[in-house]
Amino acid sequence: MRLFPLYLALATALSAAQPYRVGDTFAAFSTKDQHDKPYSYAGGARLVVVAFDMSSGKAANAFFEKQPADFLGAQQAIFISNIHGMPGIARAFAMPKMKKYPHRILLADSEDFLVRYPKKEDHLTVLDLDPKGAVTGIRFVDPKKGLPAVFPGAK
Repeated sequence: MRLFPLYLALATALSAAQPYRVGDTFAAFSTKDQHDKPYSYAGGARLVVVAFDMSSGKAANAFFEKQPADFLGAQQAIFISNIHGMPGIARAFAMPKMKKYPHRILLADSEDFLVRYPKKEDHLTVLDLDPKGAVTGIRFVDPKKGLPAVFPGAK
């Protein structure tokens, strides 16, 4: 009987590391944006767009760059880009370029930051959230063609 609390804690920790599924509650997180400004998410997004690789991130940035500067906020959307594992020399070129974008790019810069996000190679992951923060849909979007369907009416 003394092992039950330990088992429960272990089961909770393991389930927290599982990728999001429809019905899960999207968790709060803290990170920095491309301007090195702290960002804490505690709710309010309707869409979460995640780029796992550089080419997907570049395509998403090209799409968002064509939109008004407040586009993501107006859409109740956040954009997360994986920079974990990016070599120092690549960062030296990528970060100044990222700072030129008018939209906010949230940076995933630790090994475990994106562990909860479902992933499909060469695709963006889009999580649809309800007003209470529950995941209502998970989509894998072609980064070069799929964002207009995620954001109808975008340029």
